[in-house]
Amino acid sequence: MIGSDVKEGKVFRASPSERSLIGNVAGLTNEFIMYYIVIQMMGEFEYLILTSAARLGTDAYGASIRKEIEKATGRPCSIGALYTTLDRLEKKGFVKTWMGEPTAERGGRSKRLVQVTATGVEEAKDFFRAIARISRGASWTTNRPTTR
Repeated sequence: MIGSDVKEGKVFRASPSERSLIGNVAGLTNEFIMYYIVIQMMGEFEYLILTSAARLGTDAYGASIRKEIEKATGRPCSIGALYTTLDRLEKKGFVKTWMGEPTAERGGRSKRLVQVTATGVEEAKDFFRAIARISRGASWTTNRPTTR
């Protein structure tokens, strides 16, 4: 049960709504919950990979994702960083990967195909909403007085 996990000091991910539910169910204070629960937010590169994979659908694999990211950002994308991050996303349950059939166009090599999971979709949506919220009212002009 979540409440016993929190009381035993186990660390796990929890969204804001889950943190509220945990406190209500287990009778714990918000301070106690925040102390024992690690809140992880997706990184920007993870978001770029998830979004690219979602856009590509059944054509999502390492090289195609890399091209999408480079096209969108205008910056080079290391294939090593991409595969390392894909491994991390798979461990988090945000994507599922598998090796496709070898293809002649790739010299008989297989593609590592990628599919965004339902959890990955929710995490990407949460990340996008957070970025949209924090960006409201922000101005990227230099030498502009702040509102504070």
